This record gives sequence, C-alpha cells and structure tokens, in this order.
Amino acid sequence: MADLTAAESAVLTAVDEEWLVDRLCRLIAVPSVGGTAAESEVQHLVAGWLEELDCTVDRWPIDLDDAAAAADAPGQEVARTEAWGVVGTLPAAEDGVPALVLSGHTDVVPPGDRSLWPADPFVPWLADGAVHGRGACDMKAGVVASLGALAAVRAAGLRLVRPVALHSVIGEEDGGLGTWATLQRGHRGDVCVIPEPTAQAVVTANAGALTFRLEVAGRGAHAAIRGQGVSAIEVFGDVHAELREFEAERQKDADPRFGDAAYPYGLSIGRVAAGDWASSVPDRLVAEGRYGVRLGEPVAAARAAFEERLAAICARHPWLAEHPVRITWTGGAFASGELPAGHALLPAMRSAVADAGGGMPLERAIAAGSDLRQYAAAGIPTLHYGPGDLSLAHGHREQVPVADVVTAARAFALLTLRTCGVR
Repeated sequence: MADLTAAESAVLTAVDEEWLVDRLCRLIAVPSVGGTAAESEVQHLVAGWLEELDCTVDRWPIDLDDAAAAADAPGQEVARTEAWGVVGTLPAAEDGVPALVLSGHTDVVPPGDRSLWPADPFVPWLADGAVHGRGACDMKAGVVASLGALAAVRAAGLRLVRPVALHSVIGEEDGGLGTWATLQRGHRGDVCVIPEPTAQAVVTANAGALTFRLEVAGRGAHAAIRGQGVSAIEVFGDVHAELREFEAERQKDADPRFGDAAYPYGLSIGRVAAGDWASSVPDRLVAEGRYGVRLGEPVAAARAAFEERLAAICARHPWLAEHPVRITWTGGAFASGELPAGHALLPAMRSAVADAGGGMPLERAIAAGSDLRQYAAAGIPTLHYGPGDLSLAHGHREQVPVADVVTAARAFALLTLRTCGVR
C-alpha cells in the first residue's frame, strides 16, 4: 500500500458502508427489467441521488424514434415506450470535459423462474455478508460504488480540479441504447471506468456478441409415414453439429487475457421452436442464439464468417442444398472493445484498488459484450473494474459481497482524486 496523501486518507475514511448498502437495496427494489416502466423509474431515482450530492444533472428523454432510425444505433431486443438518460457531474475548480467518467447500467434481465430463488428477487436481503437480489452484482452494486465514491469526495470536503461524471444508462443488457444516447448527447470524458462485476480483476478487453435467428425448412407429413417428410428438427440437428465445429475453430489462439475461459467467442443456441402437432413431421424450426465476435474483428467480418460457414453447411447437405437455412441478425450488436495497450488507466486503476485494500488485481478479458466498445469507439480509453462476480449474474443466486462494494467505492474515490486532481 502506497503512502497516501491527507486528501486520499480522508476520502477513504469517508466511504460509508451503511450508505452503500442502503442505496444498493433501494436500487434492487426497483424491478428495472429492460423495457418496463421501472427502467425509467430507476433512472429518476439515481438522478435524485446525484442532485443530493450537489452534482449538475442532465436528465433527458431518449428519442426512441431517432434510436430506431440511426445507422450507428446498437439495436434493441425489447420494446420501449420511454427511456431516460442521466448524467451527473460533480463540479470542480475548472470546467470542461470530465477527467474521469464512471458509467454503469441500471437495467436488469428478468428474474426467470421465481421458484428457484430463495426469496423475492426484487426484495433484497442481506445474508452471509452479501446483498442478494436481481441486479445485485449486474450491475447495481457498481452504480452504487460509483455514487459512493462521489459521496465520499463531498463528505471529505474536497474540491476537485477537474470534473468527474457518472453516466447512469439503460438498455445495456439488450444492446447499449443508454450509452449510445449519452454519447450522442455529447457527454465525454478523458477516460472511463465501467464497474461491471469483475471478480477482483481489471478487465481491459471484451469480446463482442451478436444475436441471430435461423429459420430451417422441412417437409410436413403424418408421423405414421414420417419417411415421406423431412423433419426440420432433425435437419437442424445436422446444422447445429457443424456450427459446434465452427465454434471450436473460432476459439483458437484466443487472447491470453481470457485465461482458461473455454468459449471466449462462444456460439450458443438459446431458444428453439418447432412443430405445431405431436403427430406431424415439423416443417419449420426457428432457432435464436448468440455468436461471439473476436477481439479486433469487425462486426461485418464476424457476420460474413458465420454466413459463409452456414452457406457451406447447406451446400453439402442433401436437403438444405435446395432449401437453405435463412439467417437474420436480430437485436443488439456488440462489437469487441479494448483499452489501448500501454494506456496509463490500467496501472492507475490497479494501484487504486491495491491502495483501497483490494490487493493488486490481475488483468483479464471477458467473453461478454459490454458498453466498453461504445466508449472505445468514441475515442475514450475504457476498462472494467467493479464489485461482484459475473458468474453469478443473470442467475437465481445473484449476490454481491458488501466488502466488494466498499472496496470498489474506495478505489473509485482514490482514482477520482488522482485523475481529476485536488485543489
């Protein structure tokens, strides 16, 4: 642990664990599933807290028609009737572009089968030193840790030289609408940290992800004479087996930052629908899935690689040669993204974590798409560091250790002072 300045010691002391837990529980209690009214409700809640911290708050309705028509918009997988952007900027001695941006999403995925949860996923509970509930680690804890860092700066009575901003965004889980709208509105920063759950690591790269739909044609027939039909399910089985081979090929020579991840660029079928009668040979199957984009690979190139392989599969198949699978690219499009090699933000974040009591974090890459690629594309060097473990996200055991939230808030507070300066 480095020798801390008086200001740094003061801001670490000012991080309030009770405040963090209270705010996190209040955020989880808003069931902000993408596309629901609560997705806007939670944004207004965060905006109010930013105002309480004396931040200058920009709160605006996102133009959904514009987002639907814009060529560079990331796409959406859920329907929305409204959406809100929120940016809070802590005033500083100097105006201008914030030296640091902390960006977190407040939308969450649905809880799934509620019978698998030990309690209501939107009534947070504290057990075994962790806060439990949907969105606990993905990523309301990261948003709260960011807020807690700003609160600590204010509580310590410190005045920054340059501003720090918090971008509270929606729509990350289905493409990144909120970050796109925030950047479209002109909000920028010298560097950005996204407090996604990183399991004590610092993540400097993420693979991209694309969603797709496959439509497989068969030939209907009575099940008693199934030989006269062609089952779309059986045909899809042939296609799926070859797509698994394609997936294996794309994992070769993956970036070492992915560590022992089996599928850094995974291809997964998440939904299948076929047939309309038990005694009929199904004449159509629709499969939807997710396809990984390699680091540095343009989205267009990733799509072309998939389409070319699918065309080759069909060309050598006795049925599909005449009835090729139709592919449609749907929903959000996550490009890959990474922090430029050698950028100073990595050692700055690592030392802030260490000095906050979190040990020296490893550098990693993750297979999940994120808003990192949007900030990176806008020329803003960006990385991930945040409380919780991604392996618990989207599941019925979602939780975040309170100690992780406190460490992250302390690290963000130190990074803020060191990046923005103290007058």
